[in-house]
Formats: sequence, structure tokens, C-alpha cells
Amino acid sequence: MSFTAQLLRGLRVTLLLWLLTVVVVTLPMLVLARLVAPDAASGSLLRTGEQVVGSRLIGQSFRSARYLQGRPAGAPNLAASNPELAKRVADAASRWQTAGVAQPAPDLLLDSASGVDPHISLVAAGQQLPRLARERQMSVAELEGLLRQAQEGPLGLQAIEPVVNVLSFNLALDARRAP
Repeated sequence: MSFTAQLLRGLRVTLLLWLLTVVVVTLPMLVLARLVAPDAASGSLLRTGEQVVGSRLIGQSFRSARYLQGRPAGAPNLAASNPELAKRVADAASRWQTAGVAQPAPDLLLDSASGVDPHISLVAAGQQLPRLARERQMSVAELEGLLRQAQEGPLGLQAIEPVVNVLSFNLALDARRAP
């Protein structure tokens, strides 16, 4: 068999496998996903009006004191015995203590395993309410009500304990009282 014949045969097999894997398998699965779970299939996007501001599934950093803060962003792959991890946790604890949180919840100090977890515990969110109340000139009780509305799980398969989606809470916070 000549080189050209082998090349053509390889190209035909490649095209056939592409059609099988992309067209026959993947496209029907995408259509089914859009029918069964349209929100999840489109990335669980959160919008403000027509503008996409993020996804409920991917954590974002908020730097302003006017917003609920999520988990620290960074490389989550340090071993517990790594001195760099201890330094990072100590630095984060120091920043939270400066912000008025004497004993920050673990999820305010440690990255999630994926590094993009959009949730924090109710305890971690609650520890930030006094700061948010000052910054937003709102009562802590009003923020606690908003926090109760924003909590997710445990039946949402997100976590064993109820959690708060940081981006969703911050969007609700902005919608509640404009800056």
C-alpha cells in the first residue's frame, strides 16, 4: 500500500471517528442537557440585567470591604507540612484579625481543593456581617435576613452544611441597597 493510500485511509478513519465522537455522541448529549437542565448546561451564569457577571459554580475575588469575601485565591496544592501553607494561613488570619474577626472560620483561611469554590460557610459569612453593616450602613439584622435567603444546601448537593454563594449574596446585597 502506498504512502498516499495510507494517508487517505488514515484521514478517512480520523473523519469517521470525529463524526462518531462529536456528532453522534456529543451533540445529542448537549441537546439533552439543554432540555433537562438548561441553567447548568449554559454554565449556571448569573446576570445583572443582560450582562453576565459570573457563574454560581466558580468563585470570584472581591477586594472591597463593601462585599462578602470568599475563600482565599491561590494554589491549593500545598501539603499540610509545607511551611508556605502555614505562612499563608497566618497572613490570612492576621488580615482577618485586622478587619475585626478575632478567630476566622477555616474557610476564610484556606483555599478549597479546586481553588474555585464559590461558597463559604454560614459561620464565615456571619463573621463578616458587622463589617458589611458598617460599610453599607445597614443593620446586622437586615444582613442576617439576606444571609438566610441566600443560604444553600444541604439538600442542594453542594455541601453537608448550609453554605452561602458569595457572588449571589453580593449581587443581592447590591440589589438591596445601591451604593
